[in-house]
Amino acid sequence: MVRPLVAVEAVPGPALSHALRAALDGSGPAVLPVPSDPVLRERVLAAVRPQEPVEDEVCLVVPTSGSTGSPKGVLLTAACLRASADAALERLGGPGRWWLTLPVTHIGGLQVVLRSGFEPSLDPAGCRYCSLVPTQLQRMMDDPRLRSFEAILLGGAAAPPSLLDAARARGLRVVTTYGMSETSGGCVYDGVPLAGVSLSVTDRIVLSGPVVALGYRFGSRFDGTFVTSDVGALVDGRLEVLGRADDMVITGGEKVAPLAVEAALLEHPSVVEAAVLGVPDAEWGSAVVACVVTRAPLGLDEAREWVADRVSRVAAPRRLVVLAALPILPGGKVDRVQLRSELT
Repeated sequence: MVRPLVAVEAVPGPALSHALRAALDGSGPAVLPVPSDPVLRERVLAAVRPQEPVEDEVCLVVPTSGSTGSPKGVLLTAACLRASADAALERLGGPGRWWLTLPVTHIGGLQVVLRSGFEPSLDPAGCRYCSLVPTQLQRMMDDPRLRSFEAILLGGAAAPPSLLDAARARGLRVVTTYGMSETSGGCVYDGVPLAGVSLSVTDRIVLSGPVVALGYRFGSRFDGTFVTSDVGALVDGRLEVLGRADDMVITGGEKVAPLAVEAALLEHPSVVEAAVLGVPDAEWGSAVVACVVTRAPLGLDEAREWVADRVSRVAAPRRLVVLAALPILPGGKVDRVQLRSELT
């Protein structure tokens, strides 16, 4: 059995909410949220092909960012979306109003719509929950409205410890989340899986349970288990995400985790934002490069000593690039592809 798939412009409002509600209860076609940007929209439409039907159990097809290639369509069922929403609300302490701050082309924003009962608020007043990415939290840290939330879900990218410490020192109730479109959004809160979710770490982080998507449009099926592209470790029973496997920098034969270097740099009083990546180097194979936004001058030698003391000498950046702002993707993650193109 199959059902039609309809492309809906991903703009918060009654049209999107109605389409999602009908898709979940089976009274309408499956929904493909598409961005307003015409170039991005054409890329999504070409890759996902909404003119062709989907499996009957699919109600939502979420396009991945496609930042490193063609977008993939993640096939989500009503069952996995409800399992995700139910487990999240159980962990948080029950339903409530949600403030929508994320784009609804991405699973984080779509889950706010779903968990709010299809009525998210664009105004934080009276809201109980919100979802942010680390860049948003960094830039909104002193907004007094954030102190009214019972939980601020923080996901989409790794949150540096210094950012979490600063937020909690201000009385903000931050809950770190880990997950992706393939797991219906965040499914590990503060390092602990939600109810029904199983977690293991081998050479990759592996997630299993009812929140796992059916698979990819025109691609592989997951059979209830998704092997992520991330490297991690279990520390005192809690998941610690070390970064994407393909972001790891091999320099002089040694492996460097960019997230560890970023976290160290963000502890420096001069650094506001940081992104670390490897670029080809004739001597070292790859060289660690740190791109930073600063509030005060910072030199390479000082940055190297700072990182060497907190991570290791091999992790110390061999190049420091000071920017006015880091390039950000629509979902709030740092655009590492753009950074890399500007550095090489």
